[in-house]
Amino acid sequence: MGDEATRTAGHRSLAEQLRSWTDDQVAELLTSRPDLTTPAPHDFSQLASRATIRSSVARALDSLTRGELSVLDALVVAGQTTDEELVGIVHAETSYVAATLARLRALALAWDSPEGLRPLSGVADCLAGGVDGGVSGLRPRTPDAAPLNVVRERLDALSEEARALLDHVVAAGGEATAGSARRNLRPEDAATPAEELLSRGLLTPGRDDLLVVPGEVGLALRGGRTTTGPVDLVPDLATAERPSRLTESAAAGAAGEFCRRTELLLEWWSTRPATALRTGGLGVRELKAAAAHLQLTEPDTALVVETASAAGLVATRADVDGNPVWVPTDAFDTWLDAEPAARWTTLARAWLTSARLPGLVGSRGTDDKPWNALTPELSSMLMPETRALTLAALAEVPPGHALASGTGLPSLVARLTWLRPRRPRSRADQVAWTLAEAAALGVTGLDALSPYGRALVAGDDPTPLLAAALPEPVDHVLIQADLTAVAPGPVESGIARSLQLVADIESRGAATVYRFTTSSLRRALDAGWTAAEVHAFLASVSRTPVPQPLTYLVDDAVRTFGQVRVGYAESFVRSDDEAALAALVRHPKAASLGLRLLAPTVLVSTTPVDVLLVRLRELGVAPVVEGPDGTVRVGRPDVLRARTPRQRVAAQDDARHAAQVAAAVRSLRAGDAAARVRPAAAVSPAGALSALRDAIERRTAVVIGFTDNQGVVGERTVDPISVEGGQLTAHDRTADDVRTFAVHRISRVTPAP
Repeated sequence: MGDEATRTAGHRSLAEQLRSWTDDQVAELLTSRPDLTTPAPHDFSQLASRATIRSSVARALDSLTRGELSVLDALVVAGQTTDEELVGIVHAETSYVAATLARLRALALAWDSPEGLRPLSGVADCLAGGVDGGVSGLRPRTPDAAPLNVVRERLDALSEEARALLDHVVAAGGEATAGSARRNLRPEDAATPAEELLSRGLLTPGRDDLLVVPGEVGLALRGGRTTTGPVDLVPDLATAERPSRLTESAAAGAAGEFCRRTELLLEWWSTRPATALRTGGLGVRELKAAAAHLQLTEPDTALVVETASAAGLVATRADVDGNPVWVPTDAFDTWLDAEPAARWTTLARAWLTSARLPGLVGSRGTDDKPWNALTPELSSMLMPETRALTLAALAEVPPGHALASGTGLPSLVARLTWLRPRRPRSRADQVAWTLAEAAALGVTGLDALSPYGRALVAGDDPTPLLAAALPEPVDHVLIQADLTAVAPGPVESGIARSLQLVADIESRGAATVYRFTTSSLRRALDAGWTAAEVHAFLASVSRTPVPQPLTYLVDDAVRTFGQVRVGYAESFVRSDDEAALAALVRHPKAASLGLRLLAPTVLVSTTPVDVLLVRLRELGVAPVVEGPDGTVRVGRPDVLRARTPRQRVAAQDDARHAAQVAAAVRSLRAGDAAARVRPAAAVSPAGALSALRDAIERRTAVVIGFTDNQGVVGERTVDPISVEGGQLTAHDRTADDVRTFAVHRISRVTPAP
């Protein structure tokens, strides 16, 4: 950050550099590293202290690409250097290294000291865990490192055995056990390859009696660079030509189908709620029943369920017995009233930002228990990032091309591994799930991003583009003489619901086929339709004259409807057809109903009315409920709804974080102004931490006021090494040993004279 003159002059500490930044630069840091804003730091010293905490550094490193990690690793190897020298040891284009250094400075992972550019303390430890191909594995150069030409001369003078041993140690990670190797020898006195390497400074003593390869030796072995290959090459995607017309058609068809399946499922759960598990998830049996109802596989059904839940269209409520069940929410009715394209946008945006993992449904966890849909634990905060990165990579594929079959997915996994190398190895599974889910939702078609999918990824409104791609809803059907009706396209929502009431769906696809049966017509009559309403509806939606067989079928269903009436005794059955009642009593499947003939036209039963109605319909009878006054009562089952859960809106979250950042910047400026009039000594634990971390960054000694276990207050001159877990690890100059001090016992921190 800052101009070249400022970089050359350097700053005494990271806090001083942050203090010199503009408000926009400080806001950019707090936005990129949001953990620094909670709680808001009091001044820039505390901000610098917080930025060096290991967990915060690790989070910042997690957002870097493999190339950026490699540049940062080269800075760790160099220790402190200039931008020009770093360009010479990084295997990448000059412009890439310059842009990466600007980003590292903006993230406060590197800062300009008077001695040169240096990495933030803690970066080396976080990188030491190693990332596959992400860091070089080299140690920092020793303080008295010899020039590379001198190191190369030493390498050329090695014996074959010593060179083979050095290559083996470098390939094994740069560490080796010392064994019985003697130290402080001249090269001519070395008796073993290890002693020869030690005598020439090509191996140096490390921790726990280990020998390590210095950074300058690794650089010499790799031709003066930290890596053998370029670090700025982004893996290419394997693509193949695929006509845009086919991909867009496939995507639009999948989008419309996904919305239709969602509507079908939630309409079903409106009258037949799905039992919720005690843990809050959806049981295996309920998922299987939903899959059979939707005619989908269980993984595809789990995606429909999870997406509807993420969109706030389904939630739990208590049934009549007080048990939790899954039912649609109030928002489902609003969603139904929207246009098909707007419905899809609601679902797609919810899926894109959801942390849910529907791809795990059906598999088993570490405890050998299956993962259930809608289980609260079935989520990962990495999933939204994976979806965003995957779709962003697909957006780079030009129209007319798509991921190649077979090699496209591995190349996409390689791309995301380069973009986020510190993410867990489960990222490959998450990429595969994202591709499958995007295809099911219609975001992609034939492994190519749709035009409205590109708008979704870009943050624009995809509704107009999808509306243009979807076929226009039709308001009519073609009724045929075989008691079927063909809908030549997607039917308008209101007409579709009425058709599903009077007819059964026989097949789905580009054209939906409905079949009229006696039971389907009785379903409409049970809902309160009259014969005149059924005939009027069929005449209004049919582009062809209503066939005579269907008219006869409707009239027959109306004539037999209500011949048998059920009342309250526990219950009774009444009909003017004496033969029908006599046959019902003798029916082999009616024995469990407790029927008894009181009169030629009256039966009584020991079965409750609501159960008796269902059982009689199963036996082929079409009963209706008769009220106490002898009138017929009809009606549809109650439609259940749950309260719509509160949804987190991304725009609101962004606005809230922007407000927090702005407030934090103001607090930093005010706190910094107040700090100028306070004494230099730190008297609070927070101030002590800031001063100690500042000393670690500057690599300077401090005098601490420390209270020991006996309550005696004394002063110690120490060289701070690290501060973690409330403990200061430092070299005590008085005892000439490395000791730990509890931070809460430190009452004062001042620079050493």
